[in-house]
Amino acid sequence: MNLYKNTIVLLSIILFYSNCSATINTPYADPRPDQAVRIEVKNVDELHALNPNPGDTIYLVDSLWENSQITLKGIGTADKPIVFRVADPQKTSFSKNSNLTIDGEWIIADGFVFKDGFSTGKDVIIFSKKSSHCTLKNTAILDYNPDNKEVDYKWVSLYGTHNAVVNCEFTGKTHSGTTLVVWLDENPNHHIITRNYFGHRPELGTNGGETIRIGTSHWSMHSSNTLVINNIFDNCDGEIEIISVKSCHNTIEDNLFYECSGTLTLRHGNDNIIRNNFFIGNEKANSGGIRVIGERHLVEGNYLYKLKGKSLRASLSIMNAVENPELNAYFQVQDAQVKNNIVVGCAEGIIIGAGANTTRTVVPKNLTIQGNILQNVSTVIKYEAQPIGLSIDNNQTNASISENGFLKLNELLEANEYGIYTDMPAFWLDKSNKIGPDGTNLDQTKLVGK
Repeated sequence: MNLYKNTIVLLSIILFYSNCSATINTPYADPRPDQAVRIEVKNVDELHALNPNPGDTIYLVDSLWENSQITLKGIGTADKPIVFRVADPQKTSFSKNSNLTIDGEWIIADGFVFKDGFSTGKDVIIFSKKSSHCTLKNTAILDYNPDNKEVDYKWVSLYGTHNAVVNCEFTGKTHSGTTLVVWLDENPNHHIITRNYFGHRPELGTNGGETIRIGTSHWSMHSSNTLVINNIFDNCDGEIEIISVKSCHNTIEDNLFYECSGTLTLRHGNDNIIRNNFFIGNEKANSGGIRVIGERHLVEGNYLYKLKGKSLRASLSIMNAVENPELNAYFQVQDAQVKNNIVVGCAEGIIIGAGANTTRTVVPKNLTIQGNILQNVSTVIKYEAQPIGLSIDNNQTNASISENGFLKLNELLEANEYGIYTDMPAFWLDKSNKIGPDGTNLDQTKLVGK
C-alpha cells in the first residue's frame, strides 16, 4: 500500500475512534516532492544551524553519525510539516552515545536507526514537553544497551500533545526502564502509537521492564487519551506488565501479543477500552492476557489463545483491591464490563478477585461478564473472592461444568489456516498492512497459532 493510501486508512481510523481522541491530527503524509525544498546536511553542526521553513525537507546524508546529540526544531503546519529524513536508513546509523529530541510543531522524523552503542545521559528519543503534532516514523532502536542492565533510561519518551510513533521497531532492550513511555501532565496527550514492531525483550528480573507505559501512578487519575493500535508485541518478556496503563481514557485495540510472558495491565486509572486484541501464547510459560484494576473499564472482543498464566496472569484476571488505596496501590474494580471475548486452550479463563489476600481484601463491585466463549479451557472460571453485584450471563463453554451464567457451547470454534479460532480480522496477516520500518524483513505470517 502506498503512502497516500496508508494515510487515508490511518485518518479513517482516527475519525472512527474520535470518542477516544477527537482532536488528533497528525502529519503522516509528507509534503509532495515538487512542493518541498530539499536541504542536505552532513553533521550535527550543519543540522543545528538550520532555521527550516514549513514544507522543507532536510536530508541527513552522511553514513556515520557517532555521539550525535540531535535536536530537531521548527514550526511546520498541517499542510506543510517540516521533514527531517535520513537519506539512506539502510546505510546510515546513529551509534555510540547518540540520541534524538523532537522539539517543535508538525515535525516528521523519518528513518533514524540507533544501534552499536547506548545512551549515557538521557532517553534515546524524546518528544519534548513543547512538541505537538509531531511524528516519528520508519525508525529503529536495536540492542542499544549499556553493559550494566540496572542503568535506567527509556528508549522513547513521549511528552507534548498529539504526537505519533508510526512504523518503527524497538528490539532487544535488556536494561532497566520501560521501552516507550507516555508522560502525563494536567491535559490529555492525544498520542497515537501504531503499526510498530516491539521485538524480543528478555526478562529483566525486576520492576521496570514494561514495553509500554501510559502514565504514572502520580498522574493516574488524569486522562491521556492515547490510542495504541495495530502494533505487534513479539516475545516481550521484560516483566508481568507488557503494557502498563496508568491513566484514564485510553484505547488499546487491534494489537498482537505473540508469545509474551506477561499481561496487558490496567494498573491505575479508569475508563479504558481494551478491544479486539490478539493474545497468542502457544503454551509459553507465564503467557497471560488482560489484568483489570480500577473503574469502568471495557474489555471486549479480545482473542486469547493457549495462555499458560494463572491468577494475576490468567486470560481475564479481575483483581481484588486494598482499603483506602494510595495512588500507587490497587484500586477496587467497579462497573467493569468483560464482554464477547474468545478464550481457547488456556490454563485459566476468568479469575474473579485475583490476588486476594490479607491485604487485598476489597472485592470487585458491579462487574459484568457477558457473551464470552471459553473453549478447551482447563479452569473456566474461578472465584478467589466473592464479588458484589456480579452480572454474569450468556457465556458459553464446552467444559463439563454447572456454573451460573454459562451455557453449553454446542458448536465448537474451528481454526483457520493460521491456527486462529475466530473470524475477527488479524491485521498483521494482511500483507498490505506494513508493520515496522521500511526495509525490515519481518515475516508477519509466521506469527500464528500453534
